[in-house]
Amino acid sequence: MRKMTEANLSSAFAGESQAHMKYQIFADRAEGEYPNLARLFRAIAYAERVHATNHLEALGGVGGTLDNLQAAFDGETFEVEEMYPAFFEVAKLQEEKVAMRSIVYAKAAEKVHAGMYQQAKAVVSSGADLQIAGVQVCPVCGHTVIGEPPDKCPVCTQPGSSFKKF
Repeated sequence: MRKMTEANLSSAFAGESQAHMKYQIFADRAEGEYPNLARLFRAIAYAERVHATNHLEALGGVGGTLDNLQAAFDGETFEVEEMYPAFFEVAKLQEEKVAMRSIVYAKAAEKVHAGMYQQAKAVVSSGADLQIAGVQVCPVCGHTVIGEPPDKCPVCTQPGSSFKKF
């Protein structure tokens, strides 16, 4: 693929991915008051996901399961080791406390995610699927656990009973 087309598709993938998430969040906000508007946001969010998927596939960014696990691990590791530490220092310098908290929460969760992907790759490399009863995610900070949630989130102290089960 030629460089300009690759750069354009990468930019389009980022934009479509952000639109997908933004519209999902907008739908959550509208849900109680405007359920049909929420449905419209969710439908268009799905369309944006379709666009993002098409762009990522055109870029060759979707591989086999082991390749995808490695890419996920590499992305989470980059966030933990490079991206979030740099972002935190800027937020700290600018005394942006809300941003600092958001970054701390994300970095802590991403570190756990990297470990989960690494363990998953070891299992999948042997030809097996993961043996897990469920995955639980804190709705405040994104801390993720396999199995039952803790009584309180170790990152943000949110009650474990509020974790979302997958």
